[in-house]
Amino acid sequence: MVHFLFMDLLPLLLLLLLHLVVHCSTAQPSPGYFPSYRYRPLRGFYRGFNNLWGPEHQIVAGDQRSVTIWLDSHSGSGFKSIKPFRNGYFSASIKLQPGYTAGVNTAFYLSNNQAHPGFHDEVDIEFLGTTPGKPYTLQTNVYVRGSGDGTVIGREMKFHLWFDPTAGFHHYAILWNPNEIVFFVDDVPIRRYPRRNAGTYPMRPMWLYGSIWDASSWATEDGKYKADYRYQPFVARFTRFTLHGCSAFAPPGCLPVPPSGSGAAGLSPRQNAAMQWAQKNYMVYNYCSDPKRDRSFIPECRS
Repeated sequence: MVHFLFMDLLPLLLLLLLHLVVHCSTAQPSPGYFPSYRYRPLRGFYRGFNNLWGPEHQIVAGDQRSVTIWLDSHSGSGFKSIKPFRNGYFSASIKLQPGYTAGVNTAFYLSNNQAHPGFHDEVDIEFLGTTPGKPYTLQTNVYVRGSGDGTVIGREMKFHLWFDPTAGFHHYAILWNPNEIVFFVDDVPIRRYPRRNAGTYPMRPMWLYGSIWDASSWATEDGKYKADYRYQPFVARFTRFTLHGCSAFAPPGCLPVPPSGSGAAGLSPRQNAAMQWAQKNYMVYNYCSDPKRDRSFIPECRS
């Protein structure tokens, strides 16, 4: 009797075991270090930022703890940090719009484009809009001293996230110091870009930006799907801003922000394991693996 009962339950037990294996492989691991809770957020949006463009498409909450920006057929919107920084930890909690958002680019990034037009540095987190039923793409990128001239290129890595970024706020961060750039999602490091030489690493001060704009020519499946303003406005919400680091005006003794709790360069073993998990399960594009890219100008890919 027990034998027959076990045989009847065996398919169910195997299904449960398979579910546990799949769940364990896709569940977000703990990185062991949580910079989003270590550093205090701004107490007011205007303590750290000003409107850059599209003021009529930007609403700052009464308590200045959050800002909403949107894109419609007339304009998008953007904001910019008051001070430039030479290193730091920069983060925000962001909620994206569901539904048809093809062609829409929601960005949170460091740049010195206005100080060095045509020859700038940039470190990007960009959310590339999509069509219903398909996930957002989170694109990370590093530009060094210009882009698009055939010799200096972007270094894109793209991810599909392990959660729905339209269902609630999630925390996104860039850590930039003299040794490395680390991109975080909910404190999980998804990418580390180490400094190899001055020619492939941004060293000049940068400002922090947020924006939403029409990138129909390339954002969604290489421009296959465009922004459709029948679905306007396209809205992005930001809160829990953190700007922690050395401004361009800080004294030489200002210490860069480390990427791990040890204070040393590099990630901890648990952070590295979490990053490998994110890249194995959710990375959908790596510039070093693209056969269409000319690697002669990408030394880190050659090595």
